[in-house]
Amino acid sequence: MSFLHLKSVKNLQNLARQSVDLTQDGVFNGERIETMRQSAIGFDLLYAAERVTPAVIEALFELSDEAMAMQKMADMQAGVEMNRIEGFDSEQRAVLHTAMRDQFTHRQKAKNAMAASDMAQAELQKLERFLEVLDRENRFTDLIQIGIGGSDLGPRALYLALLPFARPHHRVHFISNVDPDDANNVLNRVDLKKTLVVVVSKSGTTLETLTNEEFVRARLQKLGLDPKEHFIAVTGEKSPMDNPAKYKASFYIWDFVGGRYSSTSMAGAVAIGFAYGFSALMEILRGAHAMDAHAMTKRNLPLLSALLGIWNRNFLQLPTAAVVPYSQALIRFPAHLQQLDMESNGKSVDITGHFVDFSTGPVVWGEIGTNAQHSFYQLIHQGTQAIPVEFIGFRKSQHPFDLDVKGSSSQEKLLANLFAQSIALAKGQKSANPNRFFPGNRPNRILLADRLDPYTLGALLAFYEHKVALQGFIWNINSFDQEGVQLGKVLASQILDLFAAQRSSKSGPSFEVGEAYLRILNAKK
Repeated sequence: MSFLHLKSVKNLQNLARQSVDLTQDGVFNGERIETMRQSAIGFDLLYAAERVTPAVIEALFELSDEAMAMQKMADMQAGVEMNRIEGFDSEQRAVLHTAMRDQFTHRQKAKNAMAASDMAQAELQKLERFLEVLDRENRFTDLIQIGIGGSDLGPRALYLALLPFARPHHRVHFISNVDPDDANNVLNRVDLKKTLVVVVSKSGTTLETLTNEEFVRARLQKLGLDPKEHFIAVTGEKSPMDNPAKYKASFYIWDFVGGRYSSTSMAGAVAIGFAYGFSALMEILRGAHAMDAHAMTKRNLPLLSALLGIWNRNFLQLPTAAVVPYSQALIRFPAHLQQLDMESNGKSVDITGHFVDFSTGPVVWGEIGTNAQHSFYQLIHQGTQAIPVEFIGFRKSQHPFDLDVKGSSSQEKLLANLFAQSIALAKGQKSANPNRFFPGNRPNRILLADRLDPYTLGALLAFYEHKVALQGFIWNINSFDQEGVQLGKVLASQILDLFAAQRSSKSGPSFEVGEAYLRILNAKK
């Protein structure tokens, strides 16, 4: 049934017409903050600054029940085919990124999930042995990961989030952009004799990735080094990259794990295991698995966050959402969430192949606090449209050392800013001076944990994966394909054919619009 035809939608539309005003005296208070709080897996979700009432929350959970969101979550984790559009050509796949970390339970598993879990376990064992050999050899101090999209954003975000836990002389670098400046900048700061190169492409045919691979191979050969002794493949079994003649080792990823959901597969595990050790990798997986199990329970944290997002998007008609982690460690986490959310739920067709008549995924963007306060907070506080904000914070810093300056530590200042911004957005400020008037009533919520360590990071990653999937389930769209990225790739290939023809001075294929762009490019030379 279409989202707009669900009974609970009409009730929520009525509630939205009389939604709570957080700026009214006595509304946003201590009792509300204590009441509107849900906790699990070491996280507190504080949502008192959202424009909701208990009646709205109940209606949102009724929406979830009516859309069978939790049944669909169970189906996904069991390996039911979720990546599909009924009646139309589509990928027709199970969605089993949760099986990549399903090593920590003896619960009964569905056959598909069991098989995927066994395959993941085999790759983990292979990786553990490989890392032990690397440690014995003690040859490599750096690792370069070549990949793009989900082969870069999630793994990069995870790596940067755990720098205080790094093993000495185990650094990781990333090359993703086909811009040659990206590769050159990385290659110029490593000793290639002591560098491993991990190439990540499920199909083994990703053009940007293969181009960057050849770029690095050429540099190794120029130094008289054998690329095979430095290159590792992370790819699909029997792909063009599954080639022992070219790679020191190969690890497998599968069609049932989408790129943006692949950070806990070998796409992220090789680099993380190299940098932080196999035990830290397993802690990330253990935290992710704990959130996977929690996401199967009634009224869980990802579901509540998903519903709050749907309330803001579909009933308060707010088109964007900002994610602001008050943690320097999560500097690339908003970029990962942009792909996770917008590539998953940036859809206008439901799973029956019909165009939807309601809003789906919001524009997701963000930056770390407190830097963001000196960047885009002016717009959030006093702009013409409310922008929901998801704050992420931690009670303790990763490093043990901190310093009291003017009566407070740096971590206390960080948290004071986080809570102050939440309060300011909700309550606003009245002033006779219009320039100093803050309208308030701007929705936000806080996801708070104790300290960002490998376990917590894994749980945080899975929290957002499930939040996004649950929203897709409720909207009845396919959150697991990405047809929207394909057209540009096809046209780019045609323009490359024109480049090749131009270089050889032969007439190439006819592509009028592409040729017009090339004429402009050549005129600039």
